[in-house]
Amino acid sequence: MRLLFLGDIVGRPGRTVVCENLPGLITRHAIDFVVINGENAAGGFGITEAIFNDLIDAGADCVTLGNHSFDQKEALVFIERHDRLIRPLNYPRGTPGKGATLVKGRSGAEVLVINAMGRVFMMELDCPFRAVDNELAACALKQGADAILVDFHAEATSEKQAMGLFLDGRASVVVGTHTHTPTADARVLAGGTAYMSDAGMCGDYNSVLGMDPEEPINRFLTRIPRSRYEPATGQGTLSGLVVDIDDATGLATRAQPLRKGPHLSPALPEDIAPPGEA
Repeated sequence: MRLLFLGDIVGRPGRTVVCENLPGLITRHAIDFVVINGENAAGGFGITEAIFNDLIDAGADCVTLGNHSFDQKEALVFIERHDRLIRPLNYPRGTPGKGATLVKGRSGAEVLVINAMGRVFMMELDCPFRAVDNELAACALKQGADAILVDFHAEATSEKQAMGLFLDGRASVVVGTHTHTPTADARVLAGGTAYMSDAGMCGDYNSVLGMDPEEPINRFLTRIPRSRYEPATGQGTLSGLVVDIDDATGLATRAQPLRKGPHLSPALPEDIAPPGEA
């Protein structure tokens, strides 16, 4: 099977580039399953039910979140209605929603999607390593799920690398989100887990992390907030990871970055080899 993961959607430019391009990508490159991080989709902060539905309609099979999961207060309610919208697994017990879900893809394969959040330079949550470990004990690769993807929403690259190696051979994909900048380390680890420290964002890269640069620069210069952060409004760039997975083992055979848009050096969809080709 072939899985596509898209990094954090930031504001309208991110939503637009995803919704306009995703249906074609799925068809052109025989994508079986799509996961998108949507935690910054609503004006850069959180997600609304309407936006979630738009992403599902465009072809997403699951939408993950992060530290901005509940910035839009309506999410506290509607997340309970949607099995394919998940927040970090290691939020405290009693937090609305859930941190993992099993979804059937286009090929009929069942994919376990797990969302976890790091603790280094982030909020203090339950241990993400133990939380994910417990989830995999309950639904192991090729026992409870045909493939397993972990979106690890974390700041520190060291914590992300540790999670990738901790899960190597037990998950199909471990991909980082949160920093909004794609890393150059997409690869298949020794045990067969596809790994990338950060998938980057889907948004306007002529920005500061997807935000209009004026206010972030002001705060760096003066340390005094002048206004709220607003998403940049230029053309969006698509950024993510494509992973080919062996149906027999559930492990990755290839991991390729995907970038399409005006701002980054290209890793264009046209460069993605057909399934089965090196």
